[in-house]
Amino acid sequence: MNNIYKSLLLMGVCSSATAPVMAITEEADTTRHQPMTETNVKLNEVVVTGLTGHQKLGTSAAPISIVSPRQLEAQPSTNIIDAISHQPGVSQITTGSGISKPVIRGMGYNRVVVVNDGVRQEGQQWGDEHGVEIDAASVHSVEILKGPVSLMYGSDALAGVIVFNSAPVLPMGEMSGNIMSGYQTNNGLFDYSLNFAGNKRGFVWNTRYSGKMAHAYKNRYDGYVYGSAFREQSFVQMLGWNHRVGHTHLTLDYYHLTPGIVEGERDEETGRLEIPDGFNLKSYGRSLPFQQIHHYKAVLDNMWYVGEGNIKLLAAYQQNRRQEYEEKRDECGLDLMLHTVNYDLHYTSPLLGSWKIAAGLNGMWQQSVNKGTEFLIPDYSLFDYGLFATATCNVDKLNLSGGVRYDHRHLHGDNLLEDEEDGGVVERFKAFSRGFDGFSGSLGMAYELLPNFNIKLNASCGFRAPNISELASNGEHEGTQRYEIGNTALKPEQSWQLDLGLDYSSEIVSAELSLFANRISNYIFSTRLTDADGTPVVTDGSDTYRFTSGDARLMGGEVHVDVHPFERLHIGNSFAYVDAVQLGQPHEAKYLPFTPAPRWQGDVRYEIVCDGRTFDNMYVKFAVDCNLRQNHYYAAGGTETATPSYTLLNMYAGTDIKSHGKRIASLYVSCENITDRAYQSHLSRLKYLDVNKATGRMGVFNMGRNFTFKVVVPIEL
Repeated sequence: MNNIYKSLLLMGVCSSATAPVMAITEEADTTRHQPMTETNVKLNEVVVTGLTGHQKLGTSAAPISIVSPRQLEAQPSTNIIDAISHQPGVSQITTGSGISKPVIRGMGYNRVVVVNDGVRQEGQQWGDEHGVEIDAASVHSVEILKGPVSLMYGSDALAGVIVFNSAPVLPMGEMSGNIMSGYQTNNGLFDYSLNFAGNKRGFVWNTRYSGKMAHAYKNRYDGYVYGSAFREQSFVQMLGWNHRVGHTHLTLDYYHLTPGIVEGERDEETGRLEIPDGFNLKSYGRSLPFQQIHHYKAVLDNMWYVGEGNIKLLAAYQQNRRQEYEEKRDECGLDLMLHTVNYDLHYTSPLLGSWKIAAGLNGMWQQSVNKGTEFLIPDYSLFDYGLFATATCNVDKLNLSGGVRYDHRHLHGDNLLEDEEDGGVVERFKAFSRGFDGFSGSLGMAYELLPNFNIKLNASCGFRAPNISELASNGEHEGTQRYEIGNTALKPEQSWQLDLGLDYSSEIVSAELSLFANRISNYIFSTRLTDADGTPVVTDGSDTYRFTSGDARLMGGEVHVDVHPFERLHIGNSFAYVDAVQLGQPHEAKYLPFTPAPRWQGDVRYEIVCDGRTFDNMYVKFAVDCNLRQNHYYAAGGTETATPSYTLLNMYAGTDIKSHGKRIASLYVSCENITDRAYQSHLSRLKYLDVNKATGRMGVFNMGRNFTFKVVVPIEL
């Protein structure tokens, strides 16, 4: 079954005057809004982002998952990546509860492009301890494109693209708002969000302010984890004008995150995590060491209708500043300032018989400056551009789609002379310049073999240039206790992938199978350096890692089965698996690092009340999240270790509250990790911190039992 269809069923979508609405595109390309019910939600009617603009999900050859607004609203999480990490094929690399990086089918970092407000988010995503600077409350829905299938974003979209969609503009004459707040018991997380939007005679706006704070989280083995507290603030303001021939929207975005840094240092005798004298682990204040991340963004989005086609022009400026405070609260060591200018110009044609065509130019300019006294990467400048052309053709039950893209990227790193304690001077970074050229493309088909049974096939190739850290890093990552050394000789990655998809839906059973095979040349990763006797090389007190590359092969897929024997009961199952191998290597270097473990997720959901007078969409759900043992790990130099299996039991419940036929509030309660299982995710960066000599356990464990309470109050004006 397709992901969007499954998510709608599992959200308890019932016939009701207060049911959520989604834009449904008709055959005549008109748009209307209607309540979503179990009977009128059809796979072919759901609209997603396609190669030539919006298209129906059933006709998309590329594998796409959808996370709907109500699913995001009901899902407990600590950040936006955590909120979508339950999607099959999607994982997260975590550094505590405040920092999460997306992983799609075993690949993350700069291989996943994150799109927000219509532009790719640029915030030094090359680092382990750098999260995604996006407020979860500002995200309306999410589209997850798997594989190098997107020709719109060029280099870095090797694993896929995650599109965070903002709320659609309200219909003419309407104003509305909402208030959201939640609390989590494990880390005392308290969050709130205020929203006000409207549309008056074509003048449109959407304003949101959000805040979040959490103290240290706890688990059964470590107790409270010092350094895992964080605070977050966000403000988003959209102002625009919708006119007869198009629209002009300006979005201003500010995001501020203050995460602690978990170092994992322990008492030699007791094995307990070290805590400064007098520090309260339930404090929401900052604890040394910590980071300050500020992200500013301005996006000008213009679109003009040209006959039945349209021209889109988008320009954006982003500023990302990351500071690390280690010894003093008012004096930072690392201080990185990144400036990014994004541009995008493309044309989408009207329907030309059975064909639709899009073509354009987009890219970015970047400049990064070191403003502190500690260094990870050199000052650098980057400029790239990409030219693309795509086409789709719909003939009866067959839909064909494809396109090509050419990218060029130039990157220049500056040299840096650093004073030594003995009065000498050492060259910390050597100046270099590299140019990268690459081609991307895809060709796919979607065919309705039988009513409600579709087959999809897509072949694609992708290109990724090495990032600045892989090429030229020379410094310690405080948040992961790794000293990383770059390699300016690295070549671009080139991916070739084949996707096969089957989906079927009936009144009782829905199922979807998605398989892929991916071959990547020059796959880049870091490996821990060791001496001849196997002892890790230590630089400035941390293990030393160097970037290298090799040819890789990734295979796997996801399967979904949902059984709903009657309207109120839904039994869901999904399984995701990735086998990531480095070709031509000995056993200890055979498997690629950061490969997620095989994962089975199952749930049983019962809708207690549908279309009630006071309570509506009331449901209860019990879920199992089983991560199997990960024996396929990169063992060379002790870079990674095996991760035991673990199973988490979760419970979720929620209801809408109505008055006079209108929803006045939604309430959600959940308990994740009911049994308080002590576990470590294979993708947790805290897994490799200091060893507890009292127990022999390495690293810090993930969060224990956690209750979440959330209320959403819509306001109609």
